[in-house]
Amino acid sequence: MTFFKWTALGVGGVVAVAHIGVLGHIITATKVPEAPVINFPRGDYSSYKVEAGKEGYSIEYKANDPAVLESQKSLSLDKEKRGLFGGGNESRREWRRDQYTMEGTRNLGGAVADGEGKSAKEIECIVADAGARSQGAIAGSSIAAGVGVPAVIGIPYVGWLAAGWVSLLGGRIGSAAGSTVGSMLNDC
Repeated sequence: MTFFKWTALGVGGVVAVAHIGVLGHIITATKVPEAPVINFPRGDYSSYKVEAGKEGYSIEYKANDPAVLESQKSLSLDKEKRGLFGGGNESRREWRRDQYTMEGTRNLGGAVADGEGKSAKEIECIVADAGARSQGAIAGSSIAAGVGVPAVIGIPYVGWLAAGWVSLLGGRIGSAAGSTVGSMLNDC
């Protein structure tokens, strides 16, 4: 055999082995898995359940399971009392079951409604509104006492009553104005 024949036979063998390898790869790569491959995020309290078949699949995933942690404690006490005037027996059994949330606070029962509680910004706005209302009421009453009361106090028989109404009205108007100005200044 000549050098050319050996070279052609070697190159032909490499091409044949490569074709067999490529065909094997294509055959295994075209297999379709029966169930989809889904990578679930995993954590300490996550759980999932997958049911898959030829017709389809269903997935149930919980990111925070259990949402409520439980602790159980029990105590048994059997004690015989001895004393000068007679004894007695004491037998006590205690059992306590507590539920805790993920933050470590004790669950006292009852449902938690969405949006329950107030954020720090809402609390700050409520406090600022209360202060602005009281300051506005003081300013409104003072202005009414200085301007409106002297104008109506001279009315015969009911001047004193009209002066009180003017003073109250000034306080209410001042309170509303103080609330409006306070909400604008405190960005509420």
